[in-house]
Amino acid sequence: MSEIDVIERIKQLQAERGAVILGHNYQVPKIQDIADHLGDSLDLSRLAARLPNETIIFCGVHFMAETASILSPGKKIILPEPDAGCPMADMINVDDLLSLKGKHTDAVVVMYVNSTAAVKAETDICCTSANAVKVIESIPEGRTIIFGPDRCLGGWVSEMTGRELVIWDGYCPPHQLIIPEEIQALREKYPGSKVMVHPETIAAVRTEADAVLGTGGMIRYAGETDADTFIVGTEAGMCYRLEKEYPEKRFIPASKRAVCRNMKKITLEKVLASLETLEPVTRVPADTADRARGAIQRMIEIG
Repeated sequence: MSEIDVIERIKQLQAERGAVILGHNYQVPKIQDIADHLGDSLDLSRLAARLPNETIIFCGVHFMAETASILSPGKKIILPEPDAGCPMADMINVDDLLSLKGKHTDAVVVMYVNSTAAVKAETDICCTSANAVKVIESIPEGRTIIFGPDRCLGGWVSEMTGRELVIWDGYCPPHQLIIPEEIQALREKYPGSKVMVHPETIAAVRTEADAVLGTGGMIRYAGETDADTFIVGTEAGMCYRLEKEYPEKRFIPASKRAVCRNMKKITLEKVLASLETLEPVTRVPADTADRARGAIQRMIEIG
């Protein structure tokens, strides 16, 4: 089948199945173009719960499909490529977290949504890159806080709040590839440009930025800022999403090497296959989902 035929067949099956396609901001352009909705992981998961569709084709990575399943019990959450994982999420497991909790028995556990359902189930409050500061500020002074799995986000939150955290030593491999020297060179090449970077980047990169933001924040910042050129310090696929939103502006990846190979595993052909078979469905055991849902809901209540 030609690419046009594949896309036409996807749309046909979507209508027949009553399915909606959700695409993360880091997906390849062809997936972003066919998605009904684009966004970050939590926004898409919450959207999946609100939409009337019972079949959700979630173009992201495994922990995102798990979160959507947790928030949408009873719906069919399909991840077109089951091997699309997240190295950061896999850097902490339940045994790791239980061991850490054993050393800090009075601690409040805050876990980034970039974590597995099993880890979320042992968590008190989840957070996103956008609301991590607010979540930490909601915890009474004097309480020990375990934060994971991302050491970079944890370090940034500690800087922003002045709170000392027990931070797990995890990280996002693509974000580690963004270095300050490249940003400095790009600033010289594009005078007047604005630099926005993700809090998953290292501290030396964050100090080079005009703004430290999650992907949703980047979209808002680009629209609200007068600059016409932006250096984007996150996964390179974000530039395509920004170009779709603001075609009159220029978006330069801070590093072309900052590519999430797992995000790029989903193709048009895999989306088509998932619509044909309605597989593979992401399932979270009910007990795990119930406990994980509590940690997510507590975060949502904080804002």
